[in-house]
Amino acid sequence: MKNKTVKQAVILGASGYTGAECVRLIMGHPHIDIAALTGHSRAGQAYGDVYPNFAHMDLPKLCTADEVDWDMIDVAFACLPHGASQDMIAKIHERVETVIDLSADFRLQDANIYEATYGRSHDYAELLSQRVYGLTEFARETLKGAKLIACPGCYPTASLLALLPAVTNGLLANAPIIIDAKSGVTGTGRKTAQALHYSEVTDGAQAYAIGHHRHTPEIEQELTAHSAYDVAVSFTPHLIPMNRGMIATCYVELAKDISLEDLRGAYIARYENEPFIHVERQGIVPQTRHVKASNHCRIGVFADRIAGRAIIVSVIDNLTKGSSGQALQNYNVSQGWDETLGLMGSPIFP
Repeated sequence: MKNKTVKQAVILGASGYTGAECVRLIMGHPHIDIAALTGHSRAGQAYGDVYPNFAHMDLPKLCTADEVDWDMIDVAFACLPHGASQDMIAKIHERVETVIDLSADFRLQDANIYEATYGRSHDYAELLSQRVYGLTEFARETLKGAKLIACPGCYPTASLLALLPAVTNGLLANAPIIIDAKSGVTGTGRKTAQALHYSEVTDGAQAYAIGHHRHTPEIEQELTAHSAYDVAVSFTPHLIPMNRGMIATCYVELAKDISLEDLRGAYIARYENEPFIHVERQGIVPQTRHVKASNHCRIGVFADRIAGRAIIVSVIDNLTKGSSGQALQNYNVSQGWDETLGLMGSPIFP
């Protein structure tokens, strides 16, 4: 019999960075217990051996998904690679109350765009049609009672939070938006690759996937869904030598007769009651160090030197607000709980 007072959670792919972040946050949640942790290649190992920072905590050993007692599980946090996630979710969808997918598999509404973007078919159209896209601050009504929640990518989270107040209020011209975004190396996952070695990453910065990054269709999909026209973005990501953190600098053209004061006022009005989104005072530039290891996002709105243009800057922690923190926030909303549960820890500084 499932415990309806405290939800029993499984974290699929708990050996990765987003899985470990889920563990860290859920350990402080009053209504969730961790019943199982999966990590196929690490099955049988103590979680504290994989992540020594958890060695003092009473956590289950890593196991395979087949070893999970699914009759005891209420919620699955799927921290798996794209492709693997949709296959696993199809197997467990009817066995749990809620699935929170942190992969890319259910973010895109169009299966054809998914295939073109990720290089494999989407085989579960019936689930794709049921999913809720979980950018929490813009999805609360649809999240209530949702069974399958697709968490946005980290780059889309930073970009959409920076742009949606302007788009939803019709404050931008119908012109391409430029997004220059930068992420810490945890955004690439915990895989072993030469390009991610310390000596390859430190003391440098690099752009990658120029002109075709896979998060671009997701950003355009959501901006267009909140706009009166099809929004086009030019998005370029960069890898910078820090562990965690993300900054998105967005260059926009204002609609006719819209001033910077109008733009800034829209952001203040939209976010003034949000627990995790903060519009900086005029002239204050957001910094990643001020949101590290937290579920907070800080946004700055600035005039460009070119008349009629503006620059919007947002910062998040890619592993927390950009992934596992937003996943937990979405689950809180879906259950009708205070959405800040387990997420009110202050950013780490310095």
